[in-house]
Amino acid sequence: MSKKIGGAVALVSMCALSLFLLNCGSSSSRPSGVLYVLTEGNNNIGNNVSSFALDLGTGSLSLVNSNASTCPTTATSTNPEPCGLPLDILLDPTGATAFVLDQGAPPCPSCSPASPNISIAPAIYPYTVNSDGSLSKPGTAVTWSCPTVNANPCNYSDTAEAMVRDAAGQFLFVIDYGSYPTPGYPTPTLTSPTSCPHVPTGPYDVCPSISVFAMKPGSTTLTLASGSPFYLSKIPSALSPITFTPPGSTAGAQELLFVTNNLDICTQNCIPPSPHNDSTVSVYSVSSSGVLSELPNSPYAVAAADPVSVQAVDTNPDQSTSGLFVYVGQGAGVGALYPFQVCWVQNANCSAQDVAGHLMVPLATCPSLACNVPPSSVGSNPADMLVDPTNNFLYVLSSGQNEVSGFKINTTAGSLTALSPPNLPTGSQPVSMAMHASVNSAGQSLYRSSGQFLYTSNTTSSNITGFTLSTTTGSMTNPFTVVAPAAPSGMAAH
Repeated sequence: MSKKIGGAVALVSMCALSLFLLNCGSSSSRPSGVLYVLTEGNNNIGNNVSSFALDLGTGSLSLVNSNASTCPTTATSTNPEPCGLPLDILLDPTGATAFVLDQGAPPCPSCSPASPNISIAPAIYPYTVNSDGSLSKPGTAVTWSCPTVNANPCNYSDTAEAMVRDAAGQFLFVIDYGSYPTPGYPTPTLTSPTSCPHVPTGPYDVCPSISVFAMKPGSTTLTLASGSPFYLSKIPSALSPITFTPPGSTAGAQELLFVTNNLDICTQNCIPPSPHNDSTVSVYSVSSSGVLSELPNSPYAVAAADPVSVQAVDTNPDQSTSGLFVYVGQGAGVGALYPFQVCWVQNANCSAQDVAGHLMVPLATCPSLACNVPPSSVGSNPADMLVDPTNNFLYVLSSGQNEVSGFKINTTAGSLTALSPPNLPTGSQPVSMAMHASVNSAGQSLYRSSGQFLYTSNTTSSNITGFTLSTTTGSMTNPFTVVAPAAPSGMAAH
């Protein structure tokens, strides 16, 4: 999942857009990047976006401001979550616009005497980036889970889980957990959307879903794709899109979406409140207009119990060999990463039959199950993953163990080798990562910079941990800590 997306553009683009705090083009100065951090505030009061200036020579951060609200309604002690908590922030590829995902809020009888049972729909708020790197006031909320598009408040409750975009900035994807309590609990009569795979039991019985929005770099407009929300029979936990050209393909690039699931929803055939565990990965093709179609062999059962994160990586974008690998983070028990390959060419890991079905198979050294590559050890609850622009290094954030682990990806085999050091500590309960890159996918330098930088937002310690990343070995060095406004969550860098 990997859930969060940070980007970088060339020096000339930064100058043209005037997005950064220092002048461009001078041999005696360096452009300054920006790190955006969502903050949930004290007791969930004070939901804002903080903008930090990022020094490309050292990675150091300095607060620009914390004035961009993530909710147009001011939180109070009697109504602490008028929009739900801010979960994710992402930037378009140019760095000109930003989008914040608010999770929404269920009915709250104690919140407001005037409207005691109004639920707040999940929403995405768009922003433009000001010349000093700060964000504008939020634009009009974009909602998708109400019967009437963009109706807010809803007459039933839904809860957003995560948001990502694809690398090109063509589509933005959101997964929703559905109702809380989970779908299938007995409630009054009325119905949810008729396309829900299970039989709804009441007005607050909302199916989990995936929603796809068309977006354009530089624009704050999001357009809901046909067929969205795409309703699910499983509760999603993380998602990772990738655009991939199969070796020897004449059809061109294909976009795929990988979604981890950790619960089956409770239907009329089970006894609430006991939905059963469902450790699977669903795979969807994404059409040129954003329509989702689940692949024939999906979902795939995985050994990662209660998966909480997923990252798809194309290590060979030149199409010379198959290089589409998927890493799934186990949420239950000991932290672990399970590796998979999507079969597009026949090799030791993919039989002809696997290739015919484009199966997602556990990474192995031979066709036998006994040859499966063992999972890589990470700290407990590996809640977030990201890769560097060259797709050579994978970084994993372990929320339960307060650390970041790093791995070198074998670009041919997909196996992972721990970096040296294999992990470094963060602040307490890290929930999100962002990377500011100094090289592009071809390994070419984008900035006059000493390295790449990785940041984590640490919720309970209310700070940010930063690391310098080697562009050649991927190693993490020079950790430092910066105080952040209370309870930081999602992050994005540019």
